[in-house]
Amino acid sequence: MDQIKIGKFIATCRKEQGLTQAVLAEKLGISDRAVSKWETGVSHS
Repeated sequence: MDQIKIGKFIATCRKEQGLTQAVLAEKLGISDRAVSKWETGVSHS
Protein backbone atom coordinates (compact mmCIF):
# COMPACT_ATOMS: atom_id res chain seq x y z
CA MET A 1 0.00 0.00 0.00
CA ASP A 2 1.23 3.48 -0.74
CA GLN A 3 0.92 6.45 1.61
CA ILE A 4 -2.05 7.98 -0.24
CA LYS A 5 -4.05 4.75 0.05
CA ILE A 6 -3.13 4.36 3.70
CA GLY A 7 -4.16 7.96 4.34
CA LYS A 8 -7.53 7.46 2.68
CA PHE A 9 -8.03 4.29 4.72
CA ILE A 10 -7.26 6.12 7.98
CA ALA A 11 -9.62 8.97 7.03
CA THR A 12 -12.41 6.56 6.09
CA CYS A 13 -12.10 4.60 9.33
CA ARG A 14 -11.96 7.78 11.39
CA LYS A 15 -15.08 9.18 9.73
CA GLU A 16 -16.95 5.88 10.11
CA GLN A 17 -16.30 6.12 13.85
CA GLY A 18 -17.55 9.73 13.87
CA LEU A 19 -14.20 11.08 15.03
CA THR A 20 -12.59 14.36 14.10
CA GLN A 21 -8.87 14.50 13.43
CA ALA A 22 -8.44 16.30 16.76
CA VAL A 23 -10.32 13.61 18.71
CA LEU A 24 -8.40 10.79 17.03
CA ALA A 25 -5.13 12.59 17.71
CA GLU A 26 -6.02 13.02 21.38
CA LYS A 27 -6.88 9.32 21.70
CA LEU A 28 -3.52 8.40 20.13
CA GLY A 29 -1.54 10.97 22.12
CA ILE A 30 -0.34 12.79 19.02
CA SER A 31 -1.04 16.14 17.35
CA ASP A 32 -3.94 16.70 14.99
CA ARG A 33 -1.37 17.88 12.45
CA ALA A 34 0.16 14.41 12.48
CA VAL A 35 -3.24 12.86 11.70
CA SER A 36 -3.75 15.38 8.90
CA LYS A 37 -0.34 14.53 7.44
CA TRP A 38 -1.11 10.81 7.60
CA GLU A 39 -4.44 11.30 5.84
CA THR A 40 -2.93 13.40 3.06
CA GLY A 41 0.06 11.09 2.64
CA VAL A 42 2.53 13.84 3.52
CA SER A 43 4.14 12.06 6.47
CA HIS A 44 7.33 10.17 5.69
CA SER A 45 7.71 8.50 9.07
